[in-house]
Amino acid sequence: MRFAKYEQQLKWLALFLGILSTIAIINDLYPYTMFIGLPFCLIWVYCAWLHTEKQLKWINIIFSGLYTYGIANYYF
Repeated sequence: MRFAKYEQQLKWLALFLGILSTIAIINDLYPYTMFIGLPFCLIWVYCAWLHTEKQLKWINIIFSGLYTYGIANYYF
């Protein structure tokens, strides 16, 4: 776990991305919501793996897949 020492900073970044994503949703700024939401989910997947929180990990893996599908659908 190379980034274990940066866990708290990653969580602050995830909080910032979550707030930014919420603002994008409120202002109807599609597709920015997907581009902001994907790194948010990936940070939480990593943090869940760090502490073996299986439910949080799988929820965020599902959402990461959905965001990836949405981004790919947007471009293609």
